[in-house]
Amino acid sequence: MTAIAPLHFADPREAAGLAAFLRRLLHYDRAAAVRLQAGGGALAVFGRPPSFEVIAIRTARLVDAADLDVTVSAGELLEGVEETAGKAILPGSVTGPPWAGVLPPRAGWQPVTGLPPVAEIRGAVAAAVTEFRTRDEALPEERRTRAERERLGREIWSRTLAGTGLPLRAAHAAQSLGFLPALPGEELPVALFAAGPWLRLRTPYGSVALRTVPMSLSVTPGAAR
Repeated sequence: MTAIAPLHFADPREAAGLAAFLRRLLHYDRAAAVRLQAGGGALAVFGRPPSFEVIAIRTARLVDAADLDVTVSAGELLEGVEETAGKAILPGSVTGPPWAGVLPPRAGWQPVTGLPPVAEIRGAVAAAVTEFRTRDEALPEERRTRAERERLGREIWSRTLAGTGLPLRAAHAAQSLGFLPALPGEELPVALFAAGPWLRLRTPYGSVALRTVPMSLSVTPGAAR
């Protein structure tokens, strides 16, 4: 593949954060692709871990105002990240999956009230994981099927968090992708926003976004930050 010009991060830690994000995406999908959008000295990386049905967003500051919009292999991008040098050698583009053309809107986000503190969010996720495991283990042998487990998972993870409308699966995704780390002695700032049918859970380490209304993927591509 023909390589694109490398990206230079404003801080080497930005490269390390991107690498960690890509590793987590690849844990859920070894063939994952990511869409990259850059402009004005900032980079947004979008991925979609299939287990959670959300779009995950990791941002980073760049040294220059590179203008970029491309979809690449997450695995090949990870290979090109040079954490010590604070840069990423971009691989050639790939045909994007359908979700890459249906990104959250760039603007119009409004705060949603009622989001509990991050400790309560983590607690809700932990309780849901425990409930799933307990109920799964209690299934009789004749009902221990993939379909039954998927039904059980949908029931539990579609519940909303503290009446905000945010499904628990979105909070689970944020935690699994490293966006809700436990920081000793520090309360991690988190916020919830809405824009039309979209919800977005934002933390200093990244965001997860999802549509609350199903939509066909054959629509005009969007852009997000």
